[in-house]
Amino acid sequence: MTEPTVHITPKAARKMKELVAARPHANPESGVRLGIKGGGCSGLSYVIEFCDRPRAKDKVLEPEGARVYVDPKSLLYLNGTTLDYVDTFQQKGFQFQNPQQRSECGCGQSFSI
Repeated sequence: MTEPTVHITPKAARKMKELVAARPHANPESGVRLGIKGGGCSGLSYVIEFCDRPRAKDKVLEPEGARVYVDPKSLLYLNGTTLDYVDTFQQKGFQFQNPQQRSECGCGQSFSI
């Protein structure tokens, strides 16, 4: 059995590094935390936020030199997910492509598995 992981596209990794580097108090361990929280009309929501150091049981990913932290519980829901960054005429931002996701609310802010 393979270890659970999240795939981060090079474009998303570069954008993460850019955003973290722009923070005034960034340190060598600063990165981005990916997670899942309960809530929203479909039950679960993705979380992406700045993080200055890993927690004890975090999985640490370093695609393209970006630091990404994922806690073990969130990793179960995010396993196999690809995180991309889109910058088009209609959309701009990080986009989760989760193969476990079964449905999504109309506004796209929450989902269910």
